[in-house]
Amino acid sequence: MSSPDPAGAVSDERGPRTRLRQWRLPILLVAMLIMMIVAQELTVVLDGLGLLTLVVGVAAAALTLLCYARLSKAVERRSSVDELSRGQACSGLVWGSVIGGAAFVVTMLIILAFGGWQMSGGDLWKFLATIGIMATAAATEEVVFRGIIFRIAEERFGTWAALAISAVLFGLVHLAGSTEAGAGAEIWGGISIALQGGLLLGAAYVATRSLWLPIGVHFAWNLVEAGFGTAVSGKSSEFGGLVHTTLSGSTVLTGGSFGPEAGIAAILTCLVAAALMLRHAARHGRIVHRGDAPAPRAALG
Repeated sequence: MSSPDPAGAVSDERGPRTRLRQWRLPILLVAMLIMMIVAQELTVVLDGLGLLTLVVGVAAAALTLLCYARLSKAVERRSSVDELSRGQACSGLVWGSVIGGAAFVVTMLIILAFGGWQMSGGDLWKFLATIGIMATAAATEEVVFRGIIFRIAEERFGTWAALAISAVLFGLVHLAGSTEAGAGAEIWGGISIALQGGLLLGAAYVATRSLWLPIGVHFAWNLVEAGFGTAVSGKSSEFGGLVHTTLSGSTVLTGGSFGPEAGIAAILTCLVAAALMLRHAARHGRIVHRGDAPAPRAALG
């Protein structure tokens, strides 16, 4: 009996896996987009149920991250998913929450200084549900836009092109989902989210090579925004705030019916934060140019 050809055996064994990896972008993207839509719709359906929505939302966020890690290993043949390293989870989420929450507070202070706002009572019970909704949104959207789109685009085109691609797509998705604002506000809102949210969250990933920091930034920004009782990405009826805030002043400053995210105050605040993180990334050699090896993963203290 003739012995098998080792080279052929390796080729036969690795061929299907190699072909699977070549299709990693559509496979990962379709799978996680489906999970994102289902998870976010589930929390919206349960909205108003307080603690139940909170628990379901956090569970959906955790399940999304687990599924992404498992699927990425299987499809991309990765031994580890470094962007979800457990060692960075706590520090990344904490620092991200500090940055995201502080950025929105600064935005509101700018609006207060050059415009104004008035507060009235909110809905604590509904706000508990909002925490779950925002946890799901932050985890699912960061997996899709930073974990898949940005990461794979960066490998091929470099950091700057990947930032532009992921930011534009991030803005387009939010443009499609903003159904409560006027047409003009929706269009400008999508552009502004691409400019500030897309670039800020992409910069958070570049600075640490981890999804934990952008998840924390995304979650805290949205949660504090909802806590103030302002519209979030053109939607207000789905969320409960600790207070209800009525903004006054130019819509260029406040974002008008779309909410503060479409205002110049938010854009400036987020662009400054993004620039600082990208500067940090550049100083530590984490900017990838086309054809470069992957940048090293950072450690958060």
